[in-house]
Amino acid sequence: MQHDLIAQARTWLAEDPDPETRAELGAIVDAGDTAELAVRFAGTLQFGTAGLRGELGAGPMRMNRSVVIRAAAGLAAYLKDQGEEGGLVVIGYDARYKSEDFARDTAAVMTGAGLRAAVLPRPLPTPVLAYAIRHLGAVAGVEVTASHNPPRDNGYKVYLGDGSQIVPPADGEIAAAIAAVGPLAGVARPEDGWQTLGDEVLDAYLARTDAVLAAGSPRTARTVYTAMHGVGTSVLTAAFERAGFPAPVLVTEQAEPDPAFPTVAFPNPEEPGAMDLAFATARRAAPDLIIANDPDADRCAVAVPDTATEGGWRMLRGDEVGALLAAHLVERGVSGVFAESIVSSSLLGRIAEKAGLGYEETLTGFKWIARVDGLRYGYEEALGYCVDPEGVRDKDGITAALLVAELASVLKEQGRTLLDLLDDLALAHGLHATDQLSVRVEDLSVIADAMARLREQPPTALAGLAVTSAEDLARGTDRLPPTDGLRYQLEGARVIVRPSGTEPKLKCYLEVVVPVADAAGLPAARARGAELLAGIKRDLAAAAGI
Repeated sequence: MQHDLIAQARTWLAEDPDPETRAELGAIVDAGDTAELAVRFAGTLQFGTAGLRGELGAGPMRMNRSVVIRAAAGLAAYLKDQGEEGGLVVIGYDARYKSEDFARDTAAVMTGAGLRAAVLPRPLPTPVLAYAIRHLGAVAGVEVTASHNPPRDNGYKVYLGDGSQIVPPADGEIAAAIAAVGPLAGVARPEDGWQTLGDEVLDAYLARTDAVLAAGSPRTARTVYTAMHGVGTSVLTAAFERAGFPAPVLVTEQAEPDPAFPTVAFPNPEEPGAMDLAFATARRAAPDLIIANDPDADRCAVAVPDTATEGGWRMLRGDEVGALLAAHLVERGVSGVFAESIVSSSLLGRIAEKAGLGYEETLTGFKWIARVDGLRYGYEEALGYCVDPEGVRDKDGITAALLVAELASVLKEQGRTLLDLLDDLALAHGLHATDQLSVRVEDLSVIADAMARLREQPPTALAGLAVTSAEDLARGTDRLPPTDGLRYQLEGARVIVRPSGTEPKLKCYLEVVVPVADAAGLPAARARGAELLAGIKRDLAAAAGI
């Protein structure tokens, strides 16, 4: 066993093109650390519907140049099998460690395989890449990013020519093509031959961002903005300037790209503490709202002044922003279909129904939402909003920020706020309160055990509410393909439990709907909603053994 591990490691070392990971793996081999080698060579990073994502380092279970070259070679083989010989593959990347290297390797592999490759000019938001695919008529796109994962991670997201992320069966076919790649020596990687794009694609994207706003709408909202050490600052500020909004006040400590993410434990606006610097900046600048992007700027977080909240600022939940944007689009008279994933609030369906608009529910992820026929607006509770599906068939934190700023400006002219509009929605449709129970694990078996326990002994009541139906989504439904998840309907509530597709987390999505007769009843409804959510969270954790 030990000899096998050492032999595997030496074979890997011999073809690793990166001096850093060669040195790293060489030191592990020299130290005879077979326990670490067993972890690194336990298999290979699995290519799925999120592409690849994992910790940076040497070996097949880490993100590194060898793994990326194999992934690119497999993708190139798949595209050629689909008849796309000579087609264009456009490649974008964020500012994480190794992102530019992975983008360059991908361009070299595509070029060597007889495809054409074009690389975005510098680290840019993921939605710029998603836009570029259709704008340039590409047959595929690759974005090198780990989104809001910890600094030690990187990832590899694949889109096909429709501008949407891959879904089955393409993901499995690409994975099979990657597995069939032989020694790296057989993968042609020329030194040049691909195109590095100028700013014309970015300029076209920025010109398109204006399309999400209503002609002549007010543009007065003042914002504080944080890019969370990612790539959003230059693009978002350019979009706001084009649109005529006041220049955002930047959270200067987080404005420039930094792969170390020095001021946050996790560079995700939803994580505790991530927004502290933004709140501090807002207390000095007194804006109308705070806008935050995640590091690749495909997500958008919003916070608003709230005297009832400690510190004077409150983060809105993704479901709240999702409903606000839907209500704004309805007020603007849009047509088409509103869509969301099953883990997002049922309020969107009620808004769409009252407005006479189509409504669809999909599996989790924009790879599904973006494929809804006639889509006009789609959102997911994890701060993702697709507000211009004709331009970007994915979540887009830049255009979502523009639309939020427009809505805040409209309300400001009326002497109202986003919180006032949320109250209106509660009075019209009932108070929809959502929360999440999210458990990060070191050992993935904890997640498997929790799912097995819930399947074997499904809860009959949570927080005193009877469970009226329990669905195992692994069997699929008449509207949804199979996925690893559980859905419980309760009297006035809903719970969905699923493993995260991108992080070592078990995620439980909770929603309660509390009827409310008039504005005077809102505080009591909120208190009841919070009480029920706390009770469901407690009872569900016990039922799952987490």
